[in-house]
Amino acid sequence: MVEQQREPTEQRPPSEPAVRPARHGEAGAAGLAATVDRLSAELRALREDSEARALVELAQGVLVERLHCAPAEAARQLQRLASDARISLPELAADIVNQAASDTIAHAAAEASAVQPAPGTGRTAEGAAEPQDEGASLRLRTAEAAAILAGDDIQALARALLDRALRPLGATAAAVWSAAPDGSLTLAGEAGFGPAEAARWRYVPPGLGTPAQQAIAEDRTLWITESGDALPPTIGGSGGTRAVVPVQGGGQRVGVLEVHWPGPHPALALQRQLDALAQLCALSLSDHDVESGSPPGGAAAWLVGLLDGVLESAALLRPLRDRDGRITDFVIEHTNERFTDPAGRPRGSLTGLPLLEAYPLFAAEGGLFERIKQVYSTGAPYHSQSTVLRFPGSPAPPAVIAAMGLARFGDVVLLSWRIPEGDAQLADLLKHAQRVSQIGAFEENLITGEITWTEQLSALYGLPPGAAPVPLHQLSGHAHPDDTGAVERFLRSVLHQREESAMTFRLRRADGVVRHLRVVAEPLCDASGLLVAVRGAYQDISSHHWTEVALAATRDRLAGAEQQAAERHRLARQLQRAIMPPTAHPVYKAGLRVAVRYRPAEEDQRVGGDWYDAVVLPDGPVLLAVGDIAGHGIDAATSMVVLRNALRGLAITGAGPGRLLSWLNSVACCLTEQVTATVVCGLFDPTARTLRWANAGHVPPVLVCREKAEALTPPDGVLLGAVDDASYEEARHELRPQDILLMYTDGLIERRDSSMEQALGQFLAAASRPVDDLDDYLDHLLSCDIADTDDDTCLIAVQPT
Repeated sequence: MVEQQREPTEQRPPSEPAVRPARHGEAGAAGLAATVDRLSAELRALREDSEARALVELAQGVLVERLHCAPAEAARQLQRLASDARISLPELAADIVNQAASDTIAHAAAEASAVQPAPGTGRTAEGAAEPQDEGASLRLRTAEAAAILAGDDIQALARALLDRALRPLGATAAAVWSAAPDGSLTLAGEAGFGPAEAARWRYVPPGLGTPAQQAIAEDRTLWITESGDALPPTIGGSGGTRAVVPVQGGGQRVGVLEVHWPGPHPALALQRQLDALAQLCALSLSDHDVESGSPPGGAAAWLVGLLDGVLESAALLRPLRDRDGRITDFVIEHTNERFTDPAGRPRGSLTGLPLLEAYPLFAAEGGLFERIKQVYSTGAPYHSQSTVLRFPGSPAPPAVIAAMGLARFGDVVLLSWRIPEGDAQLADLLKHAQRVSQIGAFEENLITGEITWTEQLSALYGLPPGAAPVPLHQLSGHAHPDDTGAVERFLRSVLHQREESAMTFRLRRADGVVRHLRVVAEPLCDASGLLVAVRGAYQDISSHHWTEVALAATRDRLAGAEQQAAERHRLARQLQRAIMPPTAHPVYKAGLRVAVRYRPAEEDQRVGGDWYDAVVLPDGPVLLAVGDIAGHGIDAATSMVVLRNALRGLAITGAGPGRLLSWLNSVACCLTEQVTATVVCGLFDPTARTLRWANAGHVPPVLVCREKAEALTPPDGVLLGAVDDASYEEARHELRPQDILLMYTDGLIERRDSSMEQALGQFLAAASRPVDDLDDYLDHLLSCDIADTDDDTCLIAVQPT
């Protein structure tokens, strides 16, 4: 790819803002306008780069063919030649392509650059002719590159022709007309006239006598000036100068190129250039026609004829685009003879109007207009039996429910609708109700054997369209074997006893699907009592049946789960209460007064593993312990039993609290399944009145001395079950008479909205009070309601006597 030589764009000084701030509410609009201008300039620059790059690549191809070299070598040659000639790469590329092509564009460029000017306008002192348009070659070749990039986008082609080739010649607007065999014209693309003017001239019927139609009829270029005869009606109105050039493709006139100058303009050498531009239009119009599958300028005659044979309201819609190629509307190109406007307007008055002008309410968000654009973009047809439409008329037009269809044919969209009225409306309503409720109706004439089924009933049976209905006497052959008895009783009741009857059975379809159906039948008898016909309906209740089955199974599983959960909670609570029965009064042991409070969780589902122990060992010391097993339920309760009993058994050895916790950690790791727990363990010596204690990740004990509560600093130790081999340090404290040692679980102070340190501070404040009675003291601590997690709580108060 060759780097293009472009003029440097003007850069704004860094100190100058891109958009000067506006006052009040104008700031947002000014910023948005500046952004739009910047993006538009960038888009134009990118478009120019693409066109120049395409032209340079054409020249590279010429050099590759003539020099028999590689593309890279051809690119280097182009750069060297442009540098030596001191011209840009696009200019050099245009000259190379002209020399190689020797086509209409090359001849037009040569003629424009050597034209003889009018007297006094361009001769040298010696009287020789002075070249007048040395840039024609680049302009025309750039326009050719733009046409190649535009493909069948005639709107983009018209814009490129005006910007690249015609505006330098003073032209202000250009239009490309596509011609149909019947003499009508369609505005395939325009630039400079504006969207409103283009919308008014989107379609020109035959015989109007516009300049474009005259140019095709006379097969010549027309030059029309404001000083001549009155200008025939055409796009842009009267005034200025017009060049109207027929476009020939495939041996026939396929369109017209129309160029507008604002004032008088001499022809000079423009004819050759206009012929070259018309040739570019012919190539694009031919590509456009091949893809659209319709003749230039309109829908195919066969499509128009087909539309006139449709028995419903139908119209052909052709897209209208803005300068950037976006669809802004659709023009109503043709309406069929059956077309009925709900607003009462004649169909002829709608032909040629933009769709949103004729039916502005179609533009509602998510409405019909967006659906038409989607069908045009994707090519996928759309059908609906219940589309909500609103038509112009009263200030608050009522909604109309209509059946609607959309399909794309080439470059047009076929729109058809049917608004049911009277019996047709009732039939559509009944059909819709049957489809929603999955109900199919039937009638069987027992005299003639004629059977009438609705479409929905055939769908319930899984039968293809046109398949013969199933007579009632053959119903047993289509039912599940276990339901044949019910089917026979149903038929006997209807056909023999002549009574209205209903039943539910399983239908086995030909495709292997089994559906649960409910059938209701009514016998019809004549005046003599002879059974002549049976009428009835089937309804698919499969979803309802399987929902009931699923609900019944779910109810059974839920009842079983609830019963199991209740039993587990009952066992866990019984186990917990058996090990830790409530203690109503203090217990005096070995010089200690011990009071205990255990408060279970309010919810049975939160039965936890909190536990405590206070027991006198054989050699005299008192074992004091409080623990908390991680988790809730029966597993936590049983793990609590294991650790509590293990600690009692290990304490018989006479080991210290640190060694006891180390052994208990081994029990948690090796003799249980994934149990973790926190424990504080102490041994009180009644003789020395000292407490040796160790801590395994538990909340620290609190010592209350002289109405001041203080949390003891815990020695190092991890929670039980965390690591296989753990050691625990010990601490020693002397307990004097009237001192109170509080050991508890985190359920006493844990809160969701604060840290453990803050909650512990509240507990210390509540514990710092005079103690007259140990029971009242513990009840006071529990009544403070420091915690809010609704967890089990153990609280032990130990006081030397």
